Amino acid sequence: MADIQTTSAALPPVIIRRSDYRAPDWLVPEIALDFTLDAQSSRVRARLSVTRNGAHDRPLRLDGDGLVPREVLVDGRALNAADYALEDGALVVPLTGEKHVVETLVDISPAANTQLMGLYASGGLLCTQCEAEGFRRITFFPDRPDVLSRYHVRMEADRKLYPVLLANGDPVGAGELEGDRHWAEWNDPFPKPCYLFAMVAGDLACNADSFTTLSGREVKLGIWVKENDLPRTGHAMTALKHSMAWDEKVYGREYDLDVFNIVAVADFNFGAMENKGLNIFNSRYILADPDTATDMDFDAVEGVVAHEYFHNWSGNRVTCRDWFQLSLKEGFTVFRDQSFSADMGSPPVKRIEDVRALRAAQFQEDAGPLAHPVRPESYMEIGNFYTATIYNKGAELIRMMALMLGEKRFRQGTDLYFDRHDGQAATCEDFVRAMEDGGDIDLRQFRLWYEQAGTPRVKALLAHNHASGEARLILRQTIPATPGQPVKQPMAIPIRIALFDRASGKHGGDTLLTLTQAEQEFAFTGFDTPPILSINRGFSAPIIVETERSQDELAFLSAHDDDPFARYEAMQQLMVNTLVGDVAGHPLDDAPVIAAIRDTANDSALDAAFIAEAIRLPSESYLGDQMAIVDPDAIHAARDRLQAKIGKALEPLWRDIHARTEANGFSLSPQARGARKLRNAALAYLAGSGAADADDLAFDQFDRADNMTERQAALAVLSNSSGEKREIALDVFYNRYSGDALVLDKWFQTQALAFHPDIVAHVKELAQHKSFTLTNPNRVRSLYGAFAANQWAFNHKSGEGYRMVADLIIALDPINPQTAARLVPPLGRWRRFDVERGEMMQNALKRILAQPGLSKDVTEQASKSLA
Repeated sequence: MADIQTTSAALPPVIIRRSDYRAPDWLVPEIALDFTLDAQSSRVRARLSVTRNGAHDRPLRLDGDGLVPREVLVDGRALNAADYALEDGALVVPLTGEKHVVETLVDISPAANTQLMGLYASGGLLCTQCEAEGFRRITFFPDRPDVLSRYHVRMEADRKLYPVLLANGDPVGAGELEGDRHWAEWNDPFPKPCYLFAMVAGDLACNADSFTTLSGREVKLGIWVKENDLPRTGHAMTALKHSMAWDEKVYGREYDLDVFNIVAVADFNFGAMENKGLNIFNSRYILADPDTATDMDFDAVEGVVAHEYFHNWSGNRVTCRDWFQLSLKEGFTVFRDQSFSADMGSPPVKRIEDVRALRAAQFQEDAGPLAHPVRPESYMEIGNFYTATIYNKGAELIRMMALMLGEKRFRQGTDLYFDRHDGQAATCEDFVRAMEDGGDIDLRQFRLWYEQAGTPRVKALLAHNHASGEARLILRQTIPATPGQPVKQPMAIPIRIALFDRASGKHGGDTLLTLTQAEQEFAFTGFDTPPILSINRGFSAPIIVETERSQDELAFLSAHDDDPFARYEAMQQLMVNTLVGDVAGHPLDDAPVIAAIRDTANDSALDAAFIAEAIRLPSESYLGDQMAIVDPDAIHAARDRLQAKIGKALEPLWRDIHARTEANGFSLSPQARGARKLRNAALAYLAGSGAADADDLAFDQFDRADNMTERQAALAVLSNSSGEKREIALDVFYNRYSGDALVLDKWFQTQALAFHPDIVAHVKELAQHKSFTLTNPNRVRSLYGAFAANQWAFNHKSGEGYRMVADLIIALDPINPQTAARLVPPLGRWRRFDVERGEMMQNALKRILAQPGLSKDVTEQASKSLA
């Protein structure tokens, strides 16, 4: 195995291009897998029924990664080594005729698989992760999403070590064997690509339940975890049942197997995986109770459970033809899970949270060297394209289509899509065509959203004619150049607007405009005085809007706008203008900001969760995105100053809110969750004010909290402090939760995100902590991922942050290249910073690229970031 891996690593990386797509030479309608399982050495026998696809004489090529065939048989005849070849890890078998049965036998070592792709060991379990190209690490197979097969799986294992044996589909048999061993068989009647294959073996307990579908079928549900974790699975089970009911109601999609299982594992590169009938989850998205999970964690569990369940149709029953079509399943399913979560909670707050995440990750991606279209044109390593562009921007494309079509016609389009492509490997174009045919709409220009990278910028100018009472809105769109796309065509952009009357504080209704040209003008009548523009209401399009609205107009909208997102946006822009002016040395009067926050916090008609979002200062990274050159120190200082002013000016209000939102018991009701969110916001402002008792208030909340939401928020406040209570709280938290890996991740993350003067030194110490490990992706992300997201700390003028992350990437790459590659992009933002910082980032990237045997994952990210 070592020789094959070394040979593969030495080959120059191959660029895969969408334009080179060719249908598979051979199809595999049926596959039977027989596993003899052991952590150190597992044996895999695969029996493939293969059929030639079209008129050609090309051989059968079965992808493999690090595999050595012990046996190769064709139609029952054993082949000699001269009868086949190994090329770049793949098994190549010349075949005549149209149909054959090909068998292979390989040995693999799950315990040695630190990449966590293929079959690997995790905490006593054996489990799989095959998306995108992990199946080739299990057995030889045409590892591409357009080869769909029916799977029959048999597993044999030590009954004491692995009493539970799970796979895709439905169970069809089980039994005992000599030597205290046992076996189980599973069959999946629905054709699927190999990336959806899943198998788990281990000592697991089950939270069992059931769901009755609309047609009256009873589906057995199981969430499988370690015995001690069973009490923390109730929320995930509730989320699963709500998801199943919602998908039936909103999309008419019913579950199709007799069982649906979820397994939680500790070591996982992703959040979760939608394998048909057997979802495998990172345990952080399954386990939740008030003592160990924040309200955000509860939301994440609900959202990810929904996301993976919804994939049963948008991803499994209809899958993607090739990996360039990844957003076909991911963008659509993110839109579905966002809509579900909005229906389960507060739609306005959910929309704000989703847009904030989009701006923090995807807008930065679009503005940097790793920018790519929602449907990319090429890649070196597909693992690098599980990006915010594919997922979050892809979801915004679906949302725009849904807005343009309306609820009824959008449902007609999705019904047509599912009916037309059920059991097929489809493309993004297939989805758009179904929207056109089902919704009776022309989306020819809209397709550019899939083809062009970059975030459109729309400049809005509103002019008013006193004599005629006419208001004219001029919209101009530009799309910045991105790698490989220097010139862009105008997009079709749906923009919701309203024009407010200044005197009444009301408007005459929403208007949906579609901007299709580089510049367009829209006229509105009936305004005696200049109206105030509310634009991109509900964030109707993923664009950057540039307007010339004054601070007074923004303050007006922050008080009167009836669109919750637009009201929030006005508040945020009011703060952004003030902070950017401070950084630029042109300070604005901060009185309008303080007044808007005071009035919003005192508005009893508003939901507490919305108030907490609206009064929150923009993040330092978002402020950096508003500037041509990011000055992390100046941004940090300006934000600190404004937070202190708001904290001091409204100190009685914050004390009142903090006191009256204290609960007498935990609840997940919207009211209780909103109260916690607002209470934590008040505590942050009190701490920012410099109040003498701020640390005491934070420690008291930390000490008395009956839930993780308030406890971690208080710990975050104390982590920013240099007082003695900081160390006490951190020690108490660590000692209380040192045996719980997921909560310990919070301990690392909270410190890495802190604004402490010695933050860089603290992170270096944490990297040497006995509880830190490179082998668990969650732990790596909790420390280094959080640190890289801390703009002020990561970009410390010494360059130590860059060196630390580069060292981590170099050390992690041989262990887990996927996780290592995800830490490269922050270094790729060097163009946005001053010359000194930019040079240090470039040097870090060059040092990474100079490492011998660097993975394709990291090579692609680092080389593109440096270009």
